[in-house]
Amino acid sequence: MDLSYSPDEQAFQAEVRQFLQEELPADIAEKVRLDTDLTKDDMERWHAILNNRGWLAQNWPKAFGGAEWSAVQRHIYDTEAADANAPRIVPFGLSMLGPVLQKFGSKEQQDHWLPRILDGTDWWCQGYSEPGAGSDLASLKTKAVRDGDHYIVNGQKTWTTLGQFANMIFCLVRTDADAKQQEGISFLLIEMDTPGVEVRPIILLDGCHEVNEVWFTDVKVPVENLVGEENKGWTYAKYLLTHERTGLGGVGFSQAGLKTVKRIAKAANHNGKPLIENPHFAARVAQVEIDLHAMATTNLRIISQAAAGEAPGLEASMLKVKGSIIRQEINDLARRAVGPYAMPFASEAVEGANDRIPDPLDAGPVAGQYFNNRKLSIFGGSNEIQRGIIAKVTMSGGGQ
Repeated sequence: MDLSYSPDEQAFQAEVRQFLQEELPADIAEKVRLDTDLTKDDMERWHAILNNRGWLAQNWPKAFGGAEWSAVQRHIYDTEAADANAPRIVPFGLSMLGPVLQKFGSKEQQDHWLPRILDGTDWWCQGYSEPGAGSDLASLKTKAVRDGDHYIVNGQKTWTTLGQFANMIFCLVRTDADAKQQEGISFLLIEMDTPGVEVRPIILLDGCHEVNEVWFTDVKVPVENLVGEENKGWTYAKYLLTHERTGLGGVGFSQAGLKTVKRIAKAANHNGKPLIENPHFAARVAQVEIDLHAMATTNLRIISQAAAGEAPGLEASMLKVKGSIIRQEINDLARRAVGPYAMPFASEAVEGANDRIPDPLDAGPVAGQYFNNRKLSIFGGSNEIQRGIIAKVTMSGGGQ
């Protein structure tokens, strides 16, 4: 296994860097750098720029309008984009629903929905978690009852990221109350402006509106919006989660975050010396850098396996757990490094004020990132659940 980039991959890396330098709008990059909330227009602008270049649907086959990049190319893009302060690509339509429709959707569904994901006609959100069904997703209670040519949906979803912007939601719903948990679930596509759909904001610990509750009251959904077979939705849900967790290691984000920690620690004064020279702080920075390097190497190993046609399984859970731990440690180091400058963040971040409180370390986003990223060890399947998966597979002899 060769973990170094080939000449072609190095050329691609240079192409990505040039593209980001020339095409990434400066105002959007500055918002990302300062961790200021991006507007819907900001995200749609970047979506359109990538789509015009043909780089939006990076993991889609060319037959569906995708770039059909290799796993290594996607890794290169993610790393360079994080370093350039490019927004992350909103994943729900592109990285989650798209692959599900390509594998399990009907020809009619593919022809209708996939182009609309690419051109931005539809903004998708994910309807999986419920108040009593987060990590134990199979216990979900949102019901869909067949009534002629429609399903009637009643229930509640929660932690719906960016649902306030979405016009579509893909949902797991229970269509057979008498079946075993996993065997009575179906996968539905629901228009958000359908009567009976209500979106309620959830304000997070950092004061921002990123997630929502979505309520369904006698919502009529056409039968043709069922993906695959009725009561087979758990199969599609697991397939989607594998794609979701593979990208949760966040190597590029952690590498960019570690650069920020080092920059701040060199500028911050501690007992008359730069903080980076404090042995206790320096030891923590060194440890997280070692952990990040090890995870990046593991990530490349998994990418190498994917390039050879092997599907991620246990490795996706490993990356998810370790990646969230590393990013949270980096956030904590940054927050500690800026000291009292981490305090005045909330109103400026929430209101998007232009007149930010000045500080010599440019530390405005640090506290917000620390609080917001407590979620990393919860979403996408909590770390406790992922550790259980790892232990179960390893004890059964399926681990490597």
